[in-house]
Amino acid sequence: MYSPELREKVRNLPERPGVYRMLAQDGEVIYVGKARSLRRRVASYFNTANKPIKTVRMVERIADLEVTVTHTEAEALILESHLIKEHHPRYNVLLRDDKSYPYIYLSTNHPFPRLAFHRGARGTKGRYFGPYPSSNAVRQTLAYLQKVFPIRQCRDSFFNNRSRPCLQYQIRRCTAPCVGYINEQDYAQEVRHVIGFLEGRSAQVIDELAARMDEAAEQLRFEDAARLRDRIATLQQIQQQQYVARDRDDDMDVVACVMEGDSACIQVFFVRSGSGLGNQSFFPRVPPGAREAEVLAGFLAQYYLDREVPTELVLNSPVPHRKLLSEVLRTSSGAQVAIRYRVRGQRRRWVEMAEENARYALASRSASAANQRKRYNALAEVLDVDSPPQRIECFDISHTGGEATVASCVVFNQDGPLKSDYRRFNIRGIEPGDDYAAMEQALRRRYQRVKSGDVALPDLLLIDGGKGQLARAQGVLDELGVEGVATMGIAKGPERRPGEETLLLANGSIEVELSSDSPALHLLQQIRDEAHRFALGGHRQRRAKSRRESMLEEIPGLGPKRRQNLLKRFGGVQGVRQAGVDDLTAVPGISRSLAQRIYDALHG
Repeated sequence: MYSPELREKVRNLPERPGVYRMLAQDGEVIYVGKARSLRRRVASYFNTANKPIKTVRMVERIADLEVTVTHTEAEALILESHLIKEHHPRYNVLLRDDKSYPYIYLSTNHPFPRLAFHRGARGTKGRYFGPYPSSNAVRQTLAYLQKVFPIRQCRDSFFNNRSRPCLQYQIRRCTAPCVGYINEQDYAQEVRHVIGFLEGRSAQVIDELAARMDEAAEQLRFEDAARLRDRIATLQQIQQQQYVARDRDDDMDVVACVMEGDSACIQVFFVRSGSGLGNQSFFPRVPPGAREAEVLAGFLAQYYLDREVPTELVLNSPVPHRKLLSEVLRTSSGAQVAIRYRVRGQRRRWVEMAEENARYALASRSASAANQRKRYNALAEVLDVDSPPQRIECFDISHTGGEATVASCVVFNQDGPLKSDYRRFNIRGIEPGDDYAAMEQALRRRYQRVKSGDVALPDLLLIDGGKGQLARAQGVLDELGVEGVATMGIAKGPERRPGEETLLLANGSIEVELSSDSPALHLLQQIRDEAHRFALGGHRQRRAKSRRESMLEEIPGLGPKRRQNLLKRFGGVQGVRQAGVDDLTAVPGISRSLAQRIYDALHG
């Protein structure tokens, strides 16, 4: 069962092409996919009926998702491939040979050039057009082009040994240059049209074909005019269905700022060698009355002064002092930086895509903020207070059989998690596995600082546990004299399923069970799950560190050389533990007193 926050995010996804990234609890990207409709495709994952076990396991791990809206599904496919290579998600199929994108190849060094599919190193002389998002896209485009421009696609060995036309000539897919049915000049005209179209000058090619069609019609060559008309229609179809990243030498960031009221989103698309490598959303704090141009200029100065700047920044609107900003970035990066905002062609497409993603991100954030306010208001009703809590702290404990116990404290306000205020506590000096003592130690260490004024006082203290944990928490607050903090326990149901939790109020004397669709319960679940995630992460780090550090390293007088001699003699720590004092003394550099310390440390 996925969280209410995730369900709401899926429900608000657009019916547009794009790329989605599934994230685990710790933020790891576990799957990247593309979709013709983001909403329908992503929602289909959570209907696990008749799904492969791999998909079911992946969905169980999904904690959040991110999306990038694109113009076409083909653009999404190219971006998907880049993101898979960058993140190596565990649930994606990763190509071991990392094959390059496919291209269309034109053998211009031949008197009668051929069009062909190409993938791999571009060592053969000729022209390469692409990259295309998939091999199927190349083959489909070649099939379309052959209908419009009857350029041969056969290999040179086949071409050089023909004595009569092949079937391609019979179905009007080739002009049979192999047997001299077309001269080099007329064939070169067809090649010129192909190059113009693949270079992106399709409008010019279509205009030229339209002029030839009109001329044929005026001369009453209606069959020729009809063939040219069909060519034009097919070319327009290719334009609509296929996308090729043509500006292969462009390294630029496309930056778009969109504002609604006093809220702003800045979207940055990273374009390298003409291909989009991904995007990132930023939500700067905006002073009242600020305009998009001011927000955008402030962002550029802060974001790029401390990082590598591409040779070109493409903006969706002009910014004040553009020349000065360009000079500052040039000085900072050591290279010329062009800042442009009036752009056409492919750059205009990137700007439109960035603006669209900024609008979506801003709308999604606004919907999330409204939903968060609704949850806090519902929680105020549960607590029976006049106004919602402004600050909530939640504690959780994590360990493995009592080993490496870690307590977490996460902090939320009405804007969401305050991660800068998160804290972890390494628990020591308690009986292994005693969660009550661990919680008590963490609370005492935290609220001693609260009492001294170093930490802000929360309105609500949330404990992941039942009456026993809640009683310990209230005891610590009473002992320290901390007043004005409401306490609440969130106890899991008998089956420990989400939605069956019981809320404990008034020191555990009042039990409240909320419906599974309660906004207040959704908020408490979110905070509780975040505390659990944060505690578990700290525990795993501490456990891994303790297991990496040998017990031998803590023994005084036992340096690296002597440890190495011991491990070599006995084959590891376990062998050293099984050795007696006399055995240890036989190792070079180990005195009897040091051998006794080693023995006592390993058996104490």
